[in-house]
Amino acid sequence: MLKEEWKRMEHIVGKANLEVFSDTLTELAQNDTDIIAVTSDSRGSGKLNSFAEAFPDRVVEVGIAEQNLVGMAAGLASAGKKVFAVSPASFLSARSLEQIKNDVCYSDNPVNLIGISAGVSYGALGSTHHSLHDIAALRAIHNITIISPADNFETREAIKASAALCHPVYIRFGKRPVPQLYKEDAEFTLGRANTVLDGDDVAFIANGETVHEAVLAAEGLKVHGLHCRVISMHTVKPLDKEAILDTAKFCRAIVTVEEHSVHGGLGEAVAGVLLQAGLNLPFRIVGIPDEYTVSGNQQDIFSHYGISAEGLEKTVLELLHQSI
Repeated sequence: MLKEEWKRMEHIVGKANLEVFSDTLTELAQNDTDIIAVTSDSRGSGKLNSFAEAFPDRVVEVGIAEQNLVGMAAGLASAGKKVFAVSPASFLSARSLEQIKNDVCYSDNPVNLIGISAGVSYGALGSTHHSLHDIAALRAIHNITIISPADNFETREAIKASAALCHPVYIRFGKRPVPQLYKEDAEFTLGRANTVLDGDDVAFIANGETVHEAVLAAEGLKVHGLHCRVISMHTVKPLDKEAILDTAKFCRAIVTVEEHSVHGGLGEAVAGVLLQAGLNLPFRIVGIPDEYTVSGNQQDIFSHYGISAEGLEKTVLELLHQSI
């Protein structure tokens, strides 16, 4: 098990992905006057202060009015602006769902919807502020790309790609600084998963801030003679079906990991690919079960629901034992 604290410091810790989002947006805006940010009283929590200082005339503040946020963003996008609409994920994907469906996706307005403090990032504020439904809700809507970056590299590349895509996009971010998972020569393509660690025993397919927990679990499982593959499925829609099917052919079991409800998220998306391809192998979905979440910080909640490295190790050992 991963009991030594240094294990958690083995990877270099970078910035919070939200900070990298703001830095990247500011860099892109230097050469693109069409980039504009719209926020719902989220300039500070969305880390947009530096962007606002550099481009004060390119920030629109609508106040705590998420439906107006999305409607205005869609209108600006229809006029040729490259809009980044920033709001807490829990509210953006619930209060504004109709506007996302109709004003953005149905009308094909290229709005970049930025869901901040996603998953259980709000910690002790509880279920009202946790965003565990956003991927499930948006997966059911046509004409939107859904992204959950794992680290600063994926965040930077996702923002650059989405700015150039001219297509509705939803990107969810947590709050905490995240370890860096890639070397300098890494590549990133929307819709194509990245292999963070290679192995042929068990595969973790994860996204967002759970990818690092999967990496730590893979390192811990080496003492059991297991070589685990860790895949960052940063794009949930469109899903990289080829990567999933390739993993199923070469690994003995698959465990999906997500900071989201087990209903309608990454795990069920992966399961659908496997079942429709006629593939049957030991499989588990690790996420938040169908209940109101316990209160605590993000790591406490991860530990409670088995999303932590230790919990993932336990899941793999139990899964392989059952499959013998």
